[in-house]
Amino acid sequence: MAIVINIDVMLARRKMSSGELAEKLGITPANLSILKNGKAKALRVTTLDALCKALECQPGDLLEYRPDS
Repeated sequence: MAIVINIDVMLARRKMSSGELAEKLGITPANLSILKNGKAKALRVTTLDALCKALECQPGDLLEYRPDS
């Protein structure tokens, strides 16, 4: 997929664990893992909003476009 979600990068910058982020978002660690690993087929705007609030970042910090080769 050409859209990459850089949650791991932001977690490292914020020195936050995946479990802590999942708790702040109110989602299961398994669902967060699906997002982190690029397995999600969709991302709700409300989830993106919650990610940005929890990680104190902008949507562009999380989303990246990489053309398929």
